[in-house]
Amino acid sequence: MGVRYAVGLPTVGEFGDPVLLVELAVLAEKHGWDGVYLWDHVLFHDPTWPVANPTVTAAAVAAATTRVRLIVMHVLPRHRVELVAREAVSLDVLSGGRLTFAAAIGSMDSEFTAFGASADLRVRAAALDAGLDDLRALWSGSPVGPESVRMVPGPRQPTGIPIWCGGRWPNKAPLRRAARFDGVMPTFIDQKSRVVPPEELAEAVSYIAGVRGSLDGFDIAMEGATSPGSSVASYEVGAYERVGLTWWIEAMGWWRGGVAAARTRIAAGPPAI
Repeated sequence: MGVRYAVGLPTVGEFGDPVLLVELAVLAEKHGWDGVYLWDHVLFHDPTWPVANPTVTAAAVAAATTRVRLIVMHVLPRHRVELVAREAVSLDVLSGGRLTFAAAIGSMDSEFTAFGASADLRVRAAALDAGLDDLRALWSGSPVGPESVRMVPGPRQPTGIPIWCGGRWPNKAPLRRAARFDGVMPTFIDQKSRVVPPEELAEAVSYIAGVRGSLDGFDIAMEGATSPGSSVASYEVGAYERVGLTWWIEAMGWWRGGVAAARTRIAAGPPAI
């Protein structure tokens, strides 16, 4: 099928407005992008910045679009899994089966400690693993737990809602976790300020291929920045595709010109290989 292209939208700062995010998602669909990726935060480093809820925003995007895939990040260790399970299925049904569920351990300790939760990474990792297993079980429609809880209806997608897991390479534990599911979103050191060589992505892909045994039906997604009609700095997106990339996520944000620049970049359409 080749690489597919999503617009990556922060949900904080000047982007922390769900009305704006829906507008940008509709613009992305109009101009040929394949998906929209939304961050998950309840706080941010600057406490004065607005923050938008990604699930509520994604529901509005689903209602305003017909084609783009909704890739929604969830910092699962700070969510109640039963609520997430219900929300995700409702979003999948509402969108006509366009949801991809992205899961991460979280990047801000304060989003845990400010609400009385542990920020210990081992605690969060255990909660993430348990939460992912519980999600799959709840989405199956089969009885779950000591009280044989069943959640119906199930996802709209016949094969279930795809789950991608994030993780910072070269840490291997997050990629081993991702190997149990449907995709991975590796991040890299100083990714916002440099071009990640394809060789670095190739190392991560090679590792996860070794864990899984096969990458058939498995997505490899990476964020980066391109200019219309040009390469990714000195590398073409095609160089990432040749080492296994299946989704390119065009990262929008305040660090690359803010909302005005995002509108311009989205309207220019996805990069050509």
